[in-house]
Amino acid sequence: MVPFASQLVDWAALGKVVAASLVAGIGVTGAFSLAILGTTRSVEMRRARRSVEASAFAVLGVLAAALCVGAVVVGIIVMSSK
Repeated sequence: MVPFASQLVDWAALGKVVAASLVAGIGVTGAFSLAILGTTRSVEMRRARRSVEASAFAVLGVLAAALCVGAVVVGIIVMSSK
């Protein structure tokens, strides 16, 4: 059965797709979790009147959210160009 499948399936291309989807899935998930962390910790620090830490967490949240939006935009561009 394997020799038959090797004629139909481009294993190198399939491996690239699997690797790219794993990297993108883990990367976007990690970035989104950092966005949530930065936002919630920023609010907590602001309530505790720790403005420097609140600003640092806010920057983390904004950058991580921008990374998520950028990943979505790149995904849409890649899908629409094929």
